[in-house]
Amino acid sequence: MIDEKIFERLSRRIDSYRGDMIELQKTLTAVPAVGPANGGDGEMLKARVLKERLVDMGFTSFRHFDAPDESVSAGLRPNFLTSLRGSRKARTVWIITHLDIVPPGEIKLWSADPYTAYVRNNCIYGRGTEDNQQDMVASIFAARAFLDEGIPPSSAVGLFFVADEETSGSKGLYYVLDLPEKIFSENDLIVVPDSGNACGTLIEIAEKSILWLGFKTTGRQCHGSKPQLGINAFEAASRLVTELTQLRGIFNASDPLFDPPASTFEPTKKEANVGNINTIPGEDVFYMDCRILPQYALDDVLAEVAGITKKVEREFSVRIEIIREQYVQSPPPTPADAPVVPALQEAVAAVYSVNARAGGIGAGTVAAYLRKNGLPAAVWSKLRMNAHQPDENCSIDDMAGNAKVFAHLFLQT
Repeated sequence: MIDEKIFERLSRRIDSYRGDMIELQKTLTAVPAVGPANGGDGEMLKARVLKERLVDMGFTSFRHFDAPDESVSAGLRPNFLTSLRGSRKARTVWIITHLDIVPPGEIKLWSADPYTAYVRNNCIYGRGTEDNQQDMVASIFAARAFLDEGIPPSSAVGLFFVADEETSGSKGLYYVLDLPEKIFSENDLIVVPDSGNACGTLIEIAEKSILWLGFKTTGRQCHGSKPQLGINAFEAASRLVTELTQLRGIFNASDPLFDPPASTFEPTKKEANVGNINTIPGEDVFYMDCRILPQYALDDVLAEVAGITKKVEREFSVRIEIIREQYVQSPPPTPADAPVVPALQEAVAAVYSVNARAGGIGAGTVAAYLRKNGLPAAVWSKLRMNAHQPDENCSIDDMAGNAKVFAHLFLQT
């Protein structure tokens, strides 16, 4: 239970921050934080700008857990937290958001510069505004409301900002969890606001395993009019794409906890091969994104992929290299009755007047790293679900409403 009058004060204070929230979104969007695997220079500049703003707001307690990385100019990938003391010492309520963003993709598909945020129809547009700045900003202003009202939260509050979520995570939360110091406790309430739905009714407690694969097919290049002199790597790769659809029938279980309820095996990125029409390519590369129900072992999936690939190699007399781009075996889910789940249900009902339920998703979040370490994390957000898209945006109302949900969590005893 919470003190409703205090919550009303905090909610009014959060409503008064609307303009400040928009300005912080604009400031963060203007500092691109793309990881080196996606062609960027990392998140350090954005982290420094964010910390300066936090200091200006009155936050005084900071800790840094930066990960060494020679592939960025700073030599480090930033992971840092700010915290507030609570009236109870038994636990901390954590909100974990990520600093990095994905590249904008095809600029011509954007209505404006993706790194210059702007407001239209009560939404903020720009790369990163939803993923993950909406709830980064919401968590900050939820905590700031306690500072400005002079009200101590019931539990300690921890806002953790991590790097490298969009790629491997090895320089972000993975790095933090591998440190000798144990920062999180099983008694803590840990919320990762990096997925959800437009109604705010999904509390994610389970994720599918993630397997990203690259396939490099090598044949022999030749002139298009003399195919007998070569081996068409593109044709062999195309056959492999169709043969790999067998995986859907092999790993065909269904679990209603997830949407979609089945494992998915989708060919996605295709690299360019030859530059002209009248040359048969001797090399071809494509990629596959697999999201697999937790009951299946990824090694079993890889064994089936290897068998299908060998068959195509023999049929076309090509060599095919299988490259693991990402391999994340899903850990056991957070129990549906873990304390963080009813705490979120109470807060969501209080702010949005809806009943949130526990479920699973196919996307990957840093919550998987926490669960792997025995920490019962939950993923929740009310959001428009347009991350990674052109004209990415977030609802200002959702940003303020989610801040109130977080404030409610901070008040719960």
